[in-house]
Amino acid sequence: MANRNTSLGLALFYVYLLIYGGFVGLNAFAPDVMEQTPFAGVNLAILYGIALIVAALLLALIYGVFCRDRPD
Repeated sequence: MANRNTSLGLALFYVYLLIYGGFVGLNAFAPDVMEQTPFAGVNLAILYGIALIVAALLLALIYGVFCRDRPD
């Protein structure tokens, strides 16, 4: 059970790492893209940052659901 939980945790970590890496990469190498305002005058950097927070919460929820102890 612990190995399965560890594997799932690492997989979810790598998913978040890719999402966060995209955020950092866009800010570092294409800041003009992050300045665009696609929704209600809010720039893409703010929207992406909010999406990072939501993604972290969703990944934590997924981990919690799949790694909880089930009665036998």
